[in-house]
Amino acid sequence: MLRLHNLTRAYELGGERAGVFDVSLEVPAGCLAVLAGPSGSGKTTLLQLAGLLDEPDEGEVILQGQRVSRLPEKARCDLRLRRLGFVFQSFNLVPVLSALENVMLPLQLQGLHEAAARQRAAETLDQVGLSERMEHRPGQLSGGQQQRVAIARALAPRPVLVLADEPTASLDHAHGGPLMDLMATQCKASGVSFLVASHDPSVIARANLVFRLQDGRLTATEGAA
Repeated sequence: MLRLHNLTRAYELGGERAGVFDVSLEVPAGCLAVLAGPSGSGKTTLLQLAGLLDEPDEGEVILQGQRVSRLPEKARCDLRLRRLGFVFQSFNLVPVLSALENVMLPLQLQGLHEAAARQRAAETLDQVGLSERMEHRPGQLSGGQQQRVAIARALAPRPVLVLADEPTASLDHAHGGPLMDLMATQCKASGVSFLVASHDPSVIARANLVFRLQDGRLTATEGAA
């Protein structure tokens, strides 16, 4: 479903060469995959390339058989809106909007009418266990609940791939584990794939596939989808 082929993206950091170098990997449909490695290993850089937020110096990003990394910016934006979902470490929810309105946002950007967007957003929030908190604003929700809203917002447009950067870093262990269980459940229920950057052992333990990175290079692949 997602294939990264010989990706290289290099840049200067503190006078040294950093980035990712000649990385190739595949994430099948319905798979929970983790990019694992210490800080500075290239996890976030690789996520940005996979999410078409940056362009590689060399190599290709292939999504559902289509080479997408060299598309014009407008086409890449449209692809991000319709086929990709994003979950950020800091949640990135709009504080003045309710949970329901936050989840409705990408649906309305897709052109869905308000009533249809509201219904799908409500259904997705129910799937993540927040049907009774839909009218609450982010400041009225716990960290775990806010991250569930962020996952619902990523899932509501029905993407084929969700990219998550350290999604449990702001959560304690009691909330981080259930969050990953929720991602695993969504993989099985809807066939969506998750590519998660994390060094959290509890996240890695729940993955179907683990890609180990060190100094910008893929050093090992563990597990099977």
